[in-house]
Amino acid sequence: MISSLRGMNDILSEDYERFTYFISVATKVAQRYGFHFIETPLLEETALFKRSVGESSDIVGKEMYQFIDKGDNDVCLRPEGTAGVVRAFVQKKLDRAGGTHRFFYHGAMFRYERPQKGRLRQFHQFGVESFGEASVYEDASMIMMASDILKELGIGYRLQLNSLGCNECMPPYKENLVNFVTKFKDEICEDCTRRVATNPIRVLDCKNEKCQDIYKDAPKLINSLCSSCESDFIVLKNILTQNSIDFEIDTNLVRGLDYYSKTAFEFVSDNIGSQSAIAGGGRYDRLVEFLDGRPTPAVGFAMGIERLMELIVMPEVKKDGYYLGAMDDEALDMIVKIAHKKRKDDIVTLEYKTKNLKNHLKAADKANVKYCAVIGSNEIKDGTIWVKNLEDKTENTILIGAF
Repeated sequence: MISSLRGMNDILSEDYERFTYFISVATKVAQRYGFHFIETPLLEETALFKRSVGESSDIVGKEMYQFIDKGDNDVCLRPEGTAGVVRAFVQKKLDRAGGTHRFFYHGAMFRYERPQKGRLRQFHQFGVESFGEASVYEDASMIMMASDILKELGIGYRLQLNSLGCNECMPPYKENLVNFVTKFKDEICEDCTRRVATNPIRVLDCKNEKCQDIYKDAPKLINSLCSSCESDFIVLKNILTQNSIDFEIDTNLVRGLDYYSKTAFEFVSDNIGSQSAIAGGGRYDRLVEFLDGRPTPAVGFAMGIERLMELIVMPEVKKDGYYLGAMDDEALDMIVKIAHKKRKDDIVTLEYKTKNLKNHLKAADKANVKYCAVIGSNEIKDGTIWVKNLEDKTENTILIGAF
């Protein structure tokens, strides 16, 4: 028997219902905020992610599904969604069009990492990206959108905030941080040693307990922000407070990607173990320029759908639609014809096997439909169809032409 690859799961039955419910809720909320759908390819040039996500990230360094295709192109399956959306934004020359462009997307991503609960090698993300708006009010809008999605799904969360500064305040902070970390160069892990030389602030994201103990005393960027970044961060906190969105400051929150600046945020849950992040994002004003576009302010977030699945509070499922069945072989053609007509307006479950009325009613109840409708020899003779409302238990015999 051939099985699915490790960390690549099928989505069936109840999981599918939860999955599609998440997509419908998140889409509805994003559209309320004025965002429009975008679809980007699963396969992209590897250079796209090296230049955007960053060489220092674990994604690029360890986790990409990268290969040379038959045309000798260095390609990989997308490990995250933002870079592809930015590539499309630049390729379609939207960076030259001016104005604000807001997109949402959902689809499969791929990372070769150790599978665990809620973390797979093929996983699905829902994400939103906004281009052209530099105001911190857009950052707040993103956070409020993510909050609205989680609340509509019935998912509790804690919101963590940080500011990663800008080109003015980040360079001196990096120098201070490198000076601090260098004092412990013989004690930090191999990954942190590599990050110090590529993107020093990423050391703060290290999950090694010994490293985390060391970094508790590291200088905090939030204490070194320039006046502009500090002002924006104060405004952001005020907006969230005024809109009853609670938050906590996490000075070590740097996100796992190199392209973030200024606002960074994560929504975390205490109900999924140590891997607690369920959504995250921030501002990335330099990424469009990194990918050869005109300098364009941008901000976004993404949610890992599999990590949210078991946290979703599903709505009560109401009975809906029709079950159509035949009690005699001669009635089968008739119910197929009726089903074809009925499906223009209603959901129809069609049973091809002839059964007695009792078994049809059992099957209709299992299908969770509102109506069970059957035809037998008597109904064919009279030109009627027998219909039972499975909610109020009423029964009627209706002329086929009026059904």
